[in-house]
Amino acid sequence: MTGDDLMNYHEAAVQVLEKIGGKENLISGAHCATRLRLVVKDEKSICKEEIEEIEGVKGVFIAQGQLQIIFGTGVVNRVYEEFVAVSGIETATKEDVKAAAGQKMNPFKKAIKVLGDIFVPIIPAIVATGLLMGLLEGFSTLFPAMANSDTYKIFHMFSNTAFTFLPILIATSAAKAFGGNMFLGSVIGMIMIHPDLMNAWSVASAVEAGEAIPKFSVWFGLYDVNAVGYQGHVIPVIISVWLMCFLEKRLHKIVPASIDLFVTPLVSVGVSGYLALTAIGPVFSQLETWVLDGVQWLIAVPYGIGAFLMGGLYSSTVVAGVHHMYTIIDLGQLSQYGVTHWLPLASAANMAQGAACLAVGLKSRGNQKMRSLAFPAALSCMMGITEPAIFGVNLRHIKVFICGSIGGACGALMTSIFHLGATATGVTGIFAILLHLNQPVQYIVSMLVAMGVAFLLTWIFGYKAEKPAAAKTASNA
Repeated sequence: MTGDDLMNYHEAAVQVLEKIGGKENLISGAHCATRLRLVVKDEKSICKEEIEEIEGVKGVFIAQGQLQIIFGTGVVNRVYEEFVAVSGIETATKEDVKAAAGQKMNPFKKAIKVLGDIFVPIIPAIVATGLLMGLLEGFSTLFPAMANSDTYKIFHMFSNTAFTFLPILIATSAAKAFGGNMFLGSVIGMIMIHPDLMNAWSVASAVEAGEAIPKFSVWFGLYDVNAVGYQGHVIPVIISVWLMCFLEKRLHKIVPASIDLFVTPLVSVGVSGYLALTAIGPVFSQLETWVLDGVQWLIAVPYGIGAFLMGGLYSSTVVAGVHHMYTIIDLGQLSQYGVTHWLPLASAANMAQGAACLAVGLKSRGNQKMRSLAFPAALSCMMGITEPAIFGVNLRHIKVFICGSIGGACGALMTSIFHLGATATGVTGIFAILLHLNQPVQYIVSMLVAMGVAFLLTWIFGYKAEKPAAAKTASNA
């Protein structure tokens, strides 16, 4: 029998309820594959350090308005069943808990949460096509004649599909996140890349060739806007869909039911679509360009200083729960440059935190609980799932987290020196090498630097192995 089989799930649930402040402090609860997700009234009543000592707990952190307690696959569902019984709450879904948590967030955190709700569902599509693109680039480098084959051309077409129709993916997901009709949202995305508009990626070559950019005379001839699509753009699409959802929900409330089916979709799409092409698109696409140019400038600061600083701060933004906003940077850079220079930086930060966590596990020879927590968390972190390592191990020993951040900074510095660029987003760490098959050696060297610095600093300065509580008691007896 494993340790999990011998665990007292009822006792664990009782202790969790006690350490969060009891039934009176509990609003809602659910679980995912590995974590118990709770929403409480007063986070100050949570005894975080005491929860970490409960049997079976592999980490505790607060993110997106939720107290998330890591129990692991197969354990969390049993603990949740007992937790429902002892707390008396009704079973809820992750979406229910997210909604409850959202009510407690400030506007900034709500905005970041919405970005996560928009981008997380479409990441698999970006990953699938991006990995395919990376594989094709790698194989065509090894076998140049392959690029002339029809099979290669077919798969190459597959590899850029998600990026070609990115506004539609974003619009559909955004409509769901904003509580609107997903298919109306899709229409807004389609409008913004309609074939009657000039393809945004062909504008530069048209200007070089001296060709005129088609224009629309709008708002009764007050000014002209370029009749150019928004392929690869993110912010204008999100703003346009938000407006569509805002109009749709308001119209549903005021339009008589007998004509709601006709009036609401017509007005919602008509108004928001027109504003998307004549006002929102031109303004926010320029804003997005400035943001991307600013990020690119930071990464390109001489001697890699900008990348060093951002690599060091990246893990702190994960702790703050604002890292979902980086998807905008990744997708924008992919559209503008064909690669994203931000993803290698994120990979370095994650690999470094994983290496720092690994050092903790190796030094904790006398603490079986810490070893059983640190080793799988370190591997998970190096594969891109950072929460178990950061929240379960590194932040509990703040020097370890700092050592990991320094390692991430050094690794990010190397990615800047090598001018690393990933062919897609959504995958960091070990498997992200598939997104760097045009520069595999440089990617491996950058990650080894990040891991090596983080591991050595943690081993020497960051962590002093502690005896488990039972051992301390015995030695003091």
